[in-house]
Amino acid sequence: MTLSTPIAGGCQCGAVRYSVSVQLEKAHICHCRMCQKAAGNYFMPFATASRDAFEFSRGEPTWFHSCDPVKRGFCNRCGTPLVLDDTREEPIYIVLGSLDDPASVPPQYQSGIEGRYNWFGAMNDLPGNTTEGDQDSPPQWVTEIRESNHQHPDHETDTWEIKS
Repeated sequence: MTLSTPIAGGCQCGAVRYSVSVQLEKAHICHCRMCQKAAGNYFMPFATASRDAFEFSRGEPTWFHSCDPVKRGFCNRCGTPLVLDDTREEPIYIVLGSLDDPASVPPQYQSGIEGRYNWFGAMNDLPGNTTEGDQDSPPQWVTEIRESNHQHPDHETDTWEIKS
């Protein structure tokens, strides 16, 4: 079913944007070593959409073949991973962290669990703090980051000046 408002996403710098006109399916996180390296993280989160419901609305990704049948699309300016295209399958895999609203698509399962670290399930029990500290008087470094932020906002823009 086509959505009345497409799901949108893109890279950190705004050079590549995309939209999806259907509800995303098969949301999951993959722990395999190939995805860990592609994400530079402990896992890569994905969901699928049919190819005809997906389109790049600004720019085009650069592609890297992580194996013969699979290529991964990323922004060649800022490095953000965006999609995985397995040529053996119909759907395209969208990297959930590149969505404008990644929290709206929670994972339904995990794959590649042979690569999952044994401490992964205990992460919620680790001590934590917010990124920005006290909102009324944030640390100086937070103020400097806010004032010099080059990241594309989490919504569509008609134009965007890409800063390097």
